[in-house]
Amino acid sequence: MPKITSYEKLLECYKEYQPLLHTRKDGAAHVDTKTVLICGGTGCQSSDSLHILAEFNRLIAEKHLEGKVEASITGCFGFCEKGPIVKVFPDNTFYVQVTPADVLEIVEQDLIKGQRVTRLLYEEPNKKEKVAASEDIPFYKLQKRVALRNCGFINPEKIEEYIANAGYQALGRALTQMTPAQVIDEVKRSGLRGRGGAGFSTGKKWEFASMYESEEKFVICNADEGDPGAFMDRSIMEGDAHSVIEGMALAGYAIGAHQGYVYIRAEYPLAVNRLKIALIQAREHGLLGEHILGTNFNFDIDIRLGAGAFVCGEETALIHSVEGGRGEPRNKPPFPAQSGLWEKPTIVNNVETLANIPILFQEGAAKFAELGSQTSKGTKVFALAGKVNNVGLVEVPMGTPLRKIIYDIGGGIRGGANFKAAQTGGPSGGCIPAQFLDTPIDYESLMSIGSMMGSGGMIVLNDHDCMVNIARFYLEFTVEESCGRCAPCRIGNKRMLEILTDITEGRGTEADLRELKELSQTITDTSLCGLGQTAPNPVISTMKYFWDEYEAHVKEKRCPAGVCQKLLKYEIDPAKCIGCTACARGCPVSCISGSAKQPHVIDQTRCIKCGACMTKCRFGAISRN
Repeated sequence: MPKITSYEKLLECYKEYQPLLHTRKDGAAHVDTKTVLICGGTGCQSSDSLHILAEFNRLIAEKHLEGKVEASITGCFGFCEKGPIVKVFPDNTFYVQVTPADVLEIVEQDLIKGQRVTRLLYEEPNKKEKVAASEDIPFYKLQKRVALRNCGFINPEKIEEYIANAGYQALGRALTQMTPAQVIDEVKRSGLRGRGGAGFSTGKKWEFASMYESEEKFVICNADEGDPGAFMDRSIMEGDAHSVIEGMALAGYAIGAHQGYVYIRAEYPLAVNRLKIALIQAREHGLLGEHILGTNFNFDIDIRLGAGAFVCGEETALIHSVEGGRGEPRNKPPFPAQSGLWEKPTIVNNVETLANIPILFQEGAAKFAELGSQTSKGTKVFALAGKVNNVGLVEVPMGTPLRKIIYDIGGGIRGGANFKAAQTGGPSGGCIPAQFLDTPIDYESLMSIGSMMGSGGMIVLNDHDCMVNIARFYLEFTVEESCGRCAPCRIGNKRMLEILTDITEGRGTEADLRELKELSQTITDTSLCGLGQTAPNPVISTMKYFWDEYEAHVKEKRCPAGVCQKLLKYEIDPAKCIGCTACARGCPVSCISGSAKQPHVIDQTRCIKCGACMTKCRFGAISRN
């Protein structure tokens, strides 16, 4: 189609494309046609969702349903635990864990006869009742999808569907009806804070960059999502890349920049591909490039692929990488808003922050600020994972209590185990114990209890997790990812990891515990960048709230959770052992002795703690302590 040459033309396209979404809007129950959306996120694609889409299209043609039914890919629905997901509009039927073999039944029963396939509906575990519509599923009831508003609703590879859902109208209105200063003021009044971890005011960051005079300025989208267990930004890029593009263009207009870069890790091939498609479409429609919407504003975006270095999540290290250098941070000030990419004023915002920008302008700053807490406005997307029943993407208003996220949305702890802690903020965050389950999730509240928001990873731990080992796991990751530029991070974190390894392997001493505390404080105070400064957080928080576990490892040489392998002890109860010899025959190092029909004994000096004996025993005679 020809380029959209004005804001008025954009509004005409909006009206023209509206029928594309007519089956998905509220009140569309009277519509005769149906739309089938199949999750096309990375997780569901790995479970054959593209084959599901192909099967739908094959059967639609075979049964002559063209014009009556349309099947399309969409972004992540969020309920990853139940994927692949298929949603049928207009009646909002929500099918879970669909396979290609199920498609024929859905077509014949639902699409042709109008009868839902009950066995594929979500079953509420407590009530054992089937739930047909997504809005009635507890996982979704308490969510408020703002950044994720288009994920699972539009086809991310069709710009027409983004425009049909008011896409690019915020940019058009800003370019034709607002000055750059007014755009910045609107963002400031919304209270939007950076969703990448630090929580700095987005409006103030833009304002700082706008103040500096320069022939060139830059906007960078940080899509280098490196936290273990985090997949929020990836899912937004896969399901709604146009919202990020529009957000970057608005930022460019606000600060006077004409070039943007999306820095995204190469390990996200689907996100990269959909971003490329979105950029091509935006240029073809005149929404990127020169004289956007007939104005004097020029702006374009290029992609820079990262190699997966965690340190490049830090803005100055990211900037060095975009420039072609080694991803290392530098001292601040000057901050990037003054001297960033190629020493020009630069703003760096992460994916989720930018995805909030268009809806902020569509609804207005005041309405945006109605959500959230007093100091943390809007919503936050979390990647809820770990020992929780409902694993997936969760978007809730800032200030939502942790308990509500884990139990009401997350469905509680898997297997009926007890909640032990929630690790937020990735390697830079801390572990939140059960006593703080009612803590509101916002920037200040999390900081006050020794954790942080981070980019939004939330790992739920139960009473079978060892908190010393959890701290060791995150520190191992940080040591591996350190750029090595400053000694506190390069040497100090390495020494902390050595101490934690000694503790989990039974060599720890009380002096080691004292050294851990001292090193944590020193590294926090003296590291060059945020990665090093926050690296000790998992250690600090676990020592504060789970000190008894550290003492058990050091004083008793025992892992209370039974996780640290070298501290485990397998013992045979002579009262239960019937001498069947199964354990002895299954032991790979032959450390179990005893005659047939007589109680057996494990030689603890030779036992390698593999647990094979416990697996082989059919009489419950072997315990692990």
